[in-house]
Amino acid sequence: MKLLSTLASGLVVAFAGLALAQDAATGTISKGPFPADLNGSNFTYPYPVHVFSFASQQQKLQMAFMDVKPTCAPNGQTAVVLHGKNFCGPTWNATIAALAGAGYRVVAPDQVGFCKSSKPDSYQFSTNQLMYNTRGLLNALGVGNVTLVGHSFGGMLATRFALQYPATVDRLVLVDPVGLEDYVEKGVPYTSVDTNIAAEAAQTFDAIKAYEQQVYYVGQWQDSYTVWVTMLNNIYFGSRRAQFIKNQGQIVDLVLTQPVSHYFGDVVTKTLLIVGDQDHVAIGGNWSPPEVAAKLGHFDVLGPQVCGEIPDCTLYQFPDLGHAPQLSAPEQFQKVVLDWLAE
Repeated sequence: MKLLSTLASGLVVAFAGLALAQDAATGTISKGPFPADLNGSNFTYPYPVHVFSFASQQQKLQMAFMDVKPTCAPNGQTAVVLHGKNFCGPTWNATIAALAGAGYRVVAPDQVGFCKSSKPDSYQFSTNQLMYNTRGLLNALGVGNVTLVGHSFGGMLATRFALQYPATVDRLVLVDPVGLEDYVEKGVPYTSVDTNIAAEAAQTFDAIKAYEQQVYYVGQWQDSYTVWVTMLNNIYFGSRRAQFIKNQGQIVDLVLTQPVSHYFGDVVTKTLLIVGDQDHVAIGGNWSPPEVAAKLGHFDVLGPQVCGEIPDCTLYQFPDLGHAPQLSAPEQFQKVVLDWLAE
């Protein structure tokens, strides 16, 4: 009897742990109408914007998102695309069209603190919290398992989602994710959130464009890229400017202090890692001593290294591309992703 009691207690603990592992935000979905200037962004999205309303950290918040139906025979699967720090859901536009054209339902959320989602005055940002919110959005939509695609900071978030909700991720695609290395461990000096906020407040249209041209497009520029500069600039100088730059300063702190690089060996999901070999994004590299900065952001080295740590990983390297292959070479990028998903 004592053995049975012990087993029963163990099962209770196990089920409680499972329930906790699947815990997520709860809320409701609204299809609007919404103001053109939703949470400080007046950028026009390529698909209708919906809102997931929920309570988090004792405040009411909104996550804006696009929910795109398949444009051919549905394959019964849902793809979720997660944007990077200087990006929003619309930067996935070409990828969304390609996935929908392959039969996927596509959900493209804007994270809290970004784009058309809430910019809270007070919020403890963490990768766990943001993915807790995202899992809650999917639950509210009735979406179970997903194919998860994350770019840049979104790749860091996608890694956390796969660790936090492993049973709900069928495939994982990481696109030039930040966090392939532990920046502080490699010598990046810590900067305060106040310092980060001051740096965010100094952004201008020209500064954003110059950074994107150098880092995302390896010095190249096409007129079609300007729309993404405009999209971001509108938020920096929008109606929620003060809250946005504060949130972005907090996000920089998150990336520095909450590394995922030590957990790639724990990712159980079948993974495709895509990197541009000319990508040199490294959070903190611009304020690090030269000898530290020189060690950071070598995606041509980090890609093979990290893919070797993930138990079931396929690596694809674009030799001549930078940080945003889905924007600089969309057709090639889409082929790589769809071919891999079709395997």
